[in-house]
Amino acid sequence: MLSGISPWSLLLILVIVLVLFGTKRLRNAGGDLGSAIKNFKKSMAESSEATTAEAEKKKVAQDEPRIIDSEAKVKTQDKV
Repeated sequence: MLSGISPWSLLLILVIVLVLFGTKRLRNAGGDLGSAIKNFKKSMAESSEATTAEAEKKKVAQDEPRIIDSEAKVKTQDKV
């Protein structure tokens, strides 16, 4: 698909885009895109850490034996 586009055509397209939008707008768009990708990666890492922590808690909770210790109380009634 891109084999029909020569490097000179790509250069011409780049020049047209620079003229239309200007370098400042393109720089801002690039910075916004970069920060969006950075935030996305950060949230994905936090999500995987939270999932791993929850899985560890469930595993530990399942592995621990449950001990129930209580005393039975008997009510006695005095009949008069």
